[in-house]
Amino acid sequence: MTSGDAPDGGAPRPPAALRRRAERADRLLERYYGRPARHRRSDPLSALIGTILSQHTSDINSHRAFARLRARFPSWGAVLDAPVEAVVDAIRPGGLGVLKARRIHAVLRRIVSERGAPSLGFLRRWDGPRARAWLRGLEGVGPKTAAIVLMFALGKRAFAVDTHVYRIGRRMGLIPEGLSVEAAHRWMEALVRPGRHRPLHLLLVRHGRELCKAGRPRCPLCPVRGLCDYYRAAGRRRGRPLRLTASRSA
Repeated sequence: MTSGDAPDGGAPRPPAALRRRAERADRLLERYYGRPARHRRSDPLSALIGTILSQHTSDINSHRAFARLRARFPSWGAVLDAPVEAVVDAIRPGGLGVLKARRIHAVLRRIVSERGAPSLGFLRRWDGPRARAWLRGLEGVGPKTAAIVLMFALGKRAFAVDTHVYRIGRRMGLIPEGLSVEAAHRWMEALVRPGRHRPLHLLLVRHGRELCKAGRPRCPLCPVRGLCDYYRAAGRRRGRPLRLTASRSA
């Protein structure tokens, strides 16, 4: 399943043939959906708190909760100084308000106690493995949350694996059978060529939402069906190749 170590020695390195498949899928998805918009790096602490708010809720609800939080409090220091109940009320649209408010307070307390101010700017000077390890030490920060902050706010090598990425990765054979979601973050990080982590993550998320859905994937429209184990297995189950007559607009 592996052919050595990842660049930082923390995860197995996928074999060359699989890396080539991932690169080809990347090119086909970008040809189909277009190049993802250029991303302006966000403040890492804002990205971290926004990602905490996004856990177990929709993007619409988490964005509403984040906007209310920023409107209620002029700074992250003010959020830390506010009663938990006031933070809960501000982030109510995102659900799980009590749990998330306590996590936000815990994160802010840890940062201020260690760094003297509510800022994660210091992580920009650290290498990826060190920054990841520090983020993972925060309450409520798992591999996906850490990867999102590393990838979108800090510009470091990381790959966030959400439900869409994991589903597509398993169907295409990019993520090996039996590899956990947590382990898949480091696997995908090593699998994807440098500079393509953020774009391919965005392309896979879009693909999962539009075509490679959990219940009824729209395989005839899929631009990467020729690379997909799931598609080939579906054809074998039917005893013949799947028909490819549908158009993209179907």
